[in-house]
Amino acid sequence: MSGLLLLGAWALLVWVLAWDARRLSLGLLLIWAAITAVHLVAPQSGLASALGGSERIWLVWGGIGAVAAAYIAGLRHLRRRAAPAPQPAEPAPEPGKLTESELDRYARHLVLRELGGPGQRKLRAARVLVAGAGGLGAPVLLYLAAAGVGRITLADSDRVSLSNLQRQVIFRSDDTGRPKVEAARAQMAALNPHVEITTLPRDLVAGDEALFAQHDLVLDGTDRFEARAAINAAAAAARVPLLSGAIAQWEGQVTLFDPARGGPCMACLFPAAPEPGLAPPCAAAGVVGPLPGVIGAMMALEAIKHLAGAGAGLRGAMIIFDGLYGETRRIRTSPRPDCPVCAGMARNTA
Repeated sequence: MSGLLLLGAWALLVWVLAWDARRLSLGLLLIWAAITAVHLVAPQSGLASALGGSERIWLVWGGIGAVAAAYIAGLRHLRRRAAPAPQPAEPAPEPGKLTESELDRYARHLVLRELGGPGQRKLRAARVLVAGAGGLGAPVLLYLAAAGVGRITLADSDRVSLSNLQRQVIFRSDDTGRPKVEAARAQMAALNPHVEITTLPRDLVAGDEALFAQHDLVLDGTDRFEARAAINAAAAAARVPLLSGAIAQWEGQVTLFDPARGGPCMACLFPAAPEPGLAPPCAAAGVVGPLPGVIGAMMALEAIKHLAGAGAGLRGAMIIFDGLYGETRRIRTSPRPDCPVCAGMARNTA
């Protein structure tokens, strides 16, 4: 029947052009109406004979199609109105215990002798402040969230730009223009809903001692000496350990500044800003993309060790990594008696 061929040809055209079901239905309805009209108006004409069938057959096909369309429309209406089945809420854990989902999520931590359940509970109870969501902050934030650090505060005043994406792996192309703290928070929350995330869309300053004192550890991933000096001064005044990472071109370093417990502060090692041109920013000097991931992952590892009390930390030591030649060195660091920031501080060396 030529009429059925017309209907089939229209369905094939819709499939080839990837049109939606509405166009398919509308086209089929118009073709059926035209064929039926020909049979009703001129049943003995050559056109009616060429289209095939009779008015009764085409009316029956139309009725079947109407019933099918009504059935599909009814199903869609019911789906739109139906509320999703409520998911049973996970029971609140007993004090000091991990939930079933946390036991599954952190299973690889729990079997580590140096972490186990006690270490994971320490991570869940920890409060960490991260300065900067750039190259170093990106892996730090992802790994701390994935590890289950309970409360993370993120401070950064910058917005995501296209040039960030070569190394700042927490962001995506469609994040361009968004505040970094918002984009980073979304990725962290998607990675681990058990983590409480607070965002500060600003830079940290030397007067933030009260904020620093609310945390167990500060991680500094900023890229300007002035910002680092201000963070160091606030951390020293609040007597909070400061885990610091720095990168340039192919090299990076990680250390723990903790003058309140016998270690040096940043000013002990770097009392003055470098001369202009000696330490240009990454925008001028360049940085290889994976380097922030290497140093940022080291920072996250040292943070987990510090918070859980596992292994030997970097208080009084610095790791220097040379990515171009694949070399790593560990050097000792000491506080300076004449340090302008921490000299005279009461130190707990126990």
